[in-house]
Amino acid sequence: MQIQWNPVDPEIWDDFHAQHLGSLQQSWAYGNALKALGVRVYRAWVWGEDRPLALAQFVGRKVLGYLSVASCSRGPVWSEAVDGPQRRELTRQMQRALPLRPLRVVLWSPNEPAQALQAGEVAGLSRVMTGYSTAYLDLTRPEEALRESMDGNWRNRLVKAERQAELRVTVEPSLPMCRWLLEREGEQRVQRGFQGLPTGFVEAYIAAFPKRPQAFAVASAKAGGQTVAAMLFLRHGAVASYHIGWSNEEGRRLNAHNLLLWRGMQYLKSQGLRALDLGGLNTRDLAGISRFKIGAGAQVVTLAGTFFRP
Repeated sequence: MQIQWNPVDPEIWDDFHAQHLGSLQQSWAYGNALKALGVRVYRAWVWGEDRPLALAQFVGRKVLGYLSVASCSRGPVWSEAVDGPQRRELTRQMQRALPLRPLRVVLWSPNEPAQALQAGEVAGLSRVMTGYSTAYLDLTRPEEALRESMDGNWRNRLVKAERQAELRVTVEPSLPMCRWLLEREGEQRVQRGFQGLPTGFVEAYIAAFPKRPQAFAVASAKAGGQTVAAMLFLRHGAVASYHIGWSNEEGRRLNAHNLLLWRGMQYLKSQGLRALDLGGLNTRDLAGISRFKIGAGAQVVTLAGTFFRP
């Protein structure tokens, strides 16, 4: 096996990434979007004799002006042909070869629960952060099974929304609608005092795709001629990730978000996507949002955590 740095062929990267259900953070477009925002990104390929076996995308930053930190978030993306000891050795080699100054910290956050890691994969590493929990929807199931897996109260609100004659829902890769939603997102960040990826990230992400429909979809609901709720999904290979959502009082009264998520699931499934990652769960500070995600029938997946090699 051989490690190659800074590959230039996004098509091969994306094919491998899609085949192995790679995360948003390991997609080529995610790296390009961060580069467009001035962030340092490092990419590594692991090749066998005639085929790729793994990919790893690192995001770099400076801490305290002199310490270089590189994070491989929800990665690397591995072929099942690479066993635990090989993974351990390859991450060691990648860490050594990263083009960083000697005062460096490299963090690894596998995109798997602890019980799913290969034997010996993280041997010699120290866990420095507990695992991130997300809500995951398997879109390969029939629509009937997807609805049956919903919490009863969640499904009842969906049925109520479906019966609202005034609600009109569309799901499409509309750039004007995306920009409108990003403006609402900026407003609610100010109102609620929270932060996230810069809103400019989304347009940079979309621009990284040769065709816009491959990049995203916006589900929006109108009532009385006005948009009352919207959701943005970012596509990455065979998976999509819920990115942002917005609703006004009328949208909440009409249970619009239940209908938007359901129509979004149907649309993404029809596009051949295999899973929808609804994003992080925080039952302490964002209990309502977490209940909404879990109630949609999503499986709670807690990843192994963040690791550091001393």
